[in-house]
Amino acid sequence: MFSLLSDKLDDTFRKLRGLSKISESNIADAMREIRMALLDADVEYSVAREFIAHVKEQAMGVAVLKTVKPGEQIVKIFRDQLAELLGGEAAELNLTPPARILVVGLNGAGKTTTSAKLARRLKAEGRKPLLVACDLIRPAAIDQLATLARQIEVPVYTPSASEKDVIRVAKDALKWAATQEHDVIIFDTAGRQEVDEALVDELRRLAKFLEAQEALLVADAATGQQAVRVAQAFDQAVGLTGIILTKLDGDARGGAALSMRAVTGKPIKFVGEGEKLDMFGPFVPVRMADRILGMGDIVGLVEKAAEKIDQESAMNSMTRMMSGEFNFNDFLSQMRMMQSLGPLEGLLGLLPGFSKIRKQLPEGALDPKKMKRMEAIVLSMTPAERANYKLLIPSRRRRIAKGSGVSEIEVNRFIKNFKQMKEMMGGKGKMGGLMKAMGKMKGGGMPDMSAMAQGGDMPDLSSMMGGGMPDLSALMGGSKKPKMPGMGSMGGFGGMFRRR
Repeated sequence: MFSLLSDKLDDTFRKLRGLSKISESNIADAMREIRMALLDADVEYSVAREFIAHVKEQAMGVAVLKTVKPGEQIVKIFRDQLAELLGGEAAELNLTPPARILVVGLNGAGKTTTSAKLARRLKAEGRKPLLVACDLIRPAAIDQLATLARQIEVPVYTPSASEKDVIRVAKDALKWAATQEHDVIIFDTAGRQEVDEALVDELRRLAKFLEAQEALLVADAATGQQAVRVAQAFDQAVGLTGIILTKLDGDARGGAALSMRAVTGKPIKFVGEGEKLDMFGPFVPVRMADRILGMGDIVGLVEKAAEKIDQESAMNSMTRMMSGEFNFNDFLSQMRMMQSLGPLEGLLGLLPGFSKIRKQLPEGALDPKKMKRMEAIVLSMTPAERANYKLLIPSRRRRIAKGSGVSEIEVNRFIKNFKQMKEMMGGKGKMGGLMKAMGKMKGGGMPDMSAMAQGGDMPDLSSMMGGGMPDLSALMGGSKKPKMPGMGSMGGFGGMFRRR
């Protein structure tokens, strides 16, 4: 998400940073470029105009123009204003008992899946959610919610397929909820292809009956400025308390996120960045602003790692890597661990500076199929071969190539890269020393992600990385040898993506 906007902003700010002095003319030119970038990203015109006016007013201040690095000051002003445009502080849900959440939106935005994602998140936070199927229009909507509820092990109320009265469903659901142990109820409602009178009337009656504390609009981020108009229509109908943006992983522009808060006055509370039920989290304006400006989101990366990565397994892999015992079984474990964090491009996008590095990567370097091919190669090996790569003589490599459906050349390249990585990680040089230093953290492996994610002090990432970020262009497909590993246990197989 925001890749088009990020690239254009990066070009503009690079010019500003390169100037020893900033003039009114320089600022005017930069603001013009930024305004065009915002409009190209589908930001609503009046929002872009007002935003630029605020940035320009502060950038023209004497305190900025006379600083040693005025370009950096303007970037900071832009970042602060961008965070404010996105909502300032993260908005919490109102879950005062009896907590009722009404989930609304158009067909195709992902209401039903989002309802289940929200229930899953609330359950993980220690709450006891219930789901109620109130979509009596879309075929299979009730069955879909029931299926998702089983997956996340959350009780769900499902009306009969012949039921047409949504108020009667809500009444029966509340009676059912009284028999269940719960502290929040999520109502998945019907949608339409567009906002019409029938939809508005149904939602208005349902909202009045339930008196829900939260009315959340699920909006597809890829719909651009149309999403803003949809939000206004739903707000008039039910009185929105917040917005959930979905499909952020599939939209390179992201203008809806920048416009909706300003136009509707309603905070964006959650975002969905993938189809899986765990690809869902709170919307934090400051962190999103950093991502747009290519500054990454290390906190977000840490939170993902804390939730998904098995600390004990990661530590064991690190220990084996340092001792030189790292084998294909360890590699497979690490790769699956990384896959659990989500799409590779989205994961690396949380690292500072990745937007610049992405341009240097060869085509297909971040293709998830590349990981699948590596996994197939390893799975085509025998247990003995996975434990000892030295057994992989040419005849065995040919068998592995046939079994995995890849060329023998690709198998040879994969094994060669693995051997080099193993030697590099367990050696006595700079890389080996770094791995040993990292191994001393928390007794041998990953830093304590859980403490970091819960508000503890962030580690000194520069020292963890040996003084700089990993050379991702080399790790993911460049021609150079990798200079640094990735974060923690994830760095073990970064070099496997290189092109030879």
